[in-house]
Amino acid sequence: MRAPTIRDVAERAGVSKSLVSLVLRGSDQVREEKRQAVLAAVEELGYRTNAAARSLSERRTRTVGVLLNDMRNPWFVELLDGLNSRLHDSGLHTLLADGHLGRRLGEDLTRTFMDLRVDGLIAVGTLPPSEALRAAAARVPTVVAGAREPELPGVDIVANDDERGARLATEHLLGLGHRRVAHIAGEGTVGELRRRSFETVMREHGLDREAVVERGDLTEEGGYRAMVRLLAARERPTAVFAFNDMACVGALSAAEELGLQVPRDLSLVGYDNTYLARLRHLWLTTVDSAGHDVGRRAAQRLLDRIAEPARPASLVLADPVLEVRGTTARVSRS
Repeated sequence: MRAPTIRDVAERAGVSKSLVSLVLRGSDQVREEKRQAVLAAVEELGYRTNAAARSLSERRTRTVGVLLNDMRNPWFVELLDGLNSRLHDSGLHTLLADGHLGRRLGEDLTRTFMDLRVDGLIAVGTLPPSEALRAAAARVPTVVAGAREPELPGVDIVANDDERGARLATEHLLGLGHRRVAHIAGEGTVGELRRRSFETVMREHGLDREAVVERGDLTEEGGYRAMVRLLAARERPTAVFAFNDMACVGALSAAEELGLQVPRDLSLVGYDNTYLARLRHLWLTTVDSAGHDVGRRAAQRLLDRIAEPARPASLVLADPVLEVRGTTARVSRS
């Protein structure tokens, strides 16, 4: 059986094809009884719009390209959930590309989005400098979400307030009496903001000499290796603030392998409040970086820019919240 066409819908409803098109586009220039007749015919026939034909007539595809830095980071799942829900509410669909895979294959997937004529582009997470991304941002509305770079002309940035979040984590540990506090640092501008905020808070409390920064790579393995190096020092830290939950899980594994009990011997704080932090056998104290909210705000910024391409670029920061769970406690005096 052939699929029903717009002509079939028009004949069943007793109206013209142009009026059916107006109804399907949501026009308010159609009388209610005609609208109901068309909608009833669509339902009875099981008619589905031809997306390709509609794209040609409207000169838009109703799709948004999402270039994700690394699909392995669980925080991005929550950001994407907020992003997709807001875009779906506006009748837009997302096409997802893994930037990590693209770099491994030596491909810039931004060009693929341009070939598919997406209506907008959202870069999620810290992406390396790319001429293709810069060129795309000059052609279609673009938003950076969950990161503070790249900074491009006319591109909005929606992220977490990383400096505020790092301050919450560090002050929490100091409030528990810890003085030898270390930070497992991340990469990019976000990593720099969190590290700098950690060092600032330690300095404000006269503890700049006790502040130790150990480089990580955002992964569980990187957190594990950084924790091993920290615990090999003559003056072991009594508390560690990790760049993200993944690094914190790695740090927790290293501490337990070396015979330390968390939080009795060592307090740990992560960042992002991903599902990992909420697993009962981990139960990490962490900073909630409002992933879902960042995603929804990024989607709204893209919708605003699609409607008004020449509007000034803006920086939008979501407020972080400290979630105290089972990996932090008052420093042991024994």
